[in-house]
Amino acid sequence: MDAPLPEPAVIATPAALEAIAGLVAERGAVMFYQSGGCCDGSRPICFDDGEFILSDHDILLGEVGGCRFFIDPRQYEVWKHTQLILDLGEGEPEGFSIAAGPGKHFITRSRVCPGGLAGPIPRQPE
Repeated sequence: MDAPLPEPAVIATPAALEAIAGLVAERGAVMFYQSGGCCDGSRPICFDDGEFILSDHDILLGEVGGCRFFIDPRQYEVWKHTQLILDLGEGEPEGFSIAAGPGKHFITRSRVCPGGLAGPIPRQPE
């Protein structure tokens, strides 16, 4: 019997996927960055793709809605056994993040995955 495939490290709810599709239709590709900063890193930051300058150490967790999702390496060490779930919250975003739609912002939920997660994706030179 084959071993189960590891789960993706980052996924999105249907509501978040709908918001991403709306942003991409309006603005073009976007990207997400999960920092270790404000709100204990619970609010990902959404940027136009390429607007945020990544370090060589930032980690590409995967894609949601066809858009890349990165994480700060220190946050990754803390959350590497946790699946991140991109979702929506009520209210305008804080800081530099693009809104997820009128009166909406992106949030990150999480769940521990004892069965294992897919590892980070090797990044290609930009």
